[in-house]
Amino acid sequence: MREDSLKFMERLLNQVGPSGFEGDTANVWKEEAEKFADKVWRDYHGNTIAVVNEGKEPRIMLAGHIDEIGFMVKYIDDKGYISFAPIGGWDPQIAQGQRVWIKGKKGKILGVIGKKPIHLLKPEERKKVVEFQQMFIDIGAKDKKEAEEYVSIGDPIVIAHGFDRLLGDKVVARGFDDRIGAFAVLEALRLVAEMKDEVKASVYSVATVQEEIGLRGATTSAFGINPHIGIAVDVTFAMDTPGVDKKLVGDIKIGGGPVIARGPNINPRVFELLVKTAEEEGIPYQIEGIPRGTGTDANAIQLTRSGVATGLVSIPNRYMHSPVEVVSVNDVENVAKLLAAFIKRVDENTELIPF
Repeated sequence: MREDSLKFMERLLNQVGPSGFEGDTANVWKEEAEKFADKVWRDYHGNTIAVVNEGKEPRIMLAGHIDEIGFMVKYIDDKGYISFAPIGGWDPQIAQGQRVWIKGKKGKILGVIGKKPIHLLKPEERKKVVEFQQMFIDIGAKDKKEAEEYVSIGDPIVIAHGFDRLLGDKVVARGFDDRIGAFAVLEALRLVAEMKDEVKASVYSVATVQEEIGLRGATTSAFGINPHIGIAVDVTFAMDTPGVDKKLVGDIKIGGGPVIARGPNINPRVFELLVKTAEEEGIPYQIEGIPRGTGTDANAIQLTRSGVATGLVSIPNRYMHSPVEVVSVNDVENVAKLLAAFIKRVDENTELIPF
């Protein structure tokens, strides 16, 4: 992957942006899109949309949700300790003992998630998972008055981990689910812009909001764009770590290439063309069978208006919904290449009726 794209990836992943508070992250995405897209704008919901070849048909929508899971400030007690609640799906075992960033009125402030020390727990308490109501955030304030100088009710919170590189092509960050999908759809649009004279479709890349609380941004942006084809890019479970049962998801590996979904949420014609494109372009790929709604933006896109020919391409992700999600840079790059090559093969005569 080109170095400028890696720098963009790092900037994107280092922002604070849980569902409903995606502004900083979306601004980084928008700034990058404006370097090559024909037009970039934001809708009333907060989705950021970039287009190449607007006005051509068919219309193709690429969607990656830019929100992440996080927390929200719920209450500040007299001693300045902060009670909080999750935004999105959290394993409470991960939260305890973490450093956090609170995006408050004076900017990003550091805190720690505390709980009663193990030494003070009764034997039966040690066997139980600590609930969020039993945890609190300590920002070092001496009392409520000082805490409220920095923190307000409703402020968003994320775990204080950023982007780093591991060995080989592996990278680690908080929020790869699914900021890396938003990254990939913009990288795909960059490739489309470089060959726009060969592309017969109009292509919309969307950084959707609020996926983690119900696929909300994809619902509104797809209605506005009214695409003929919609492809969501999300993450899926890498099943190459100890203790996982491959029978649950499939034999999905990091470094194995883009994961192309197949099932009732997926238009068979789109699936077949994605597979054909990967094979013709020499792009490694994997297939995931999903026998119902996928739980991704693809679900919302498929059901827009009178229906959209929908696909889902996923990036294998280890340790999902944790501060240490891990993906392969090569997988991400191959997703962008696959989408751009797919788009190049689509024209107004492409058959989209499923059967």
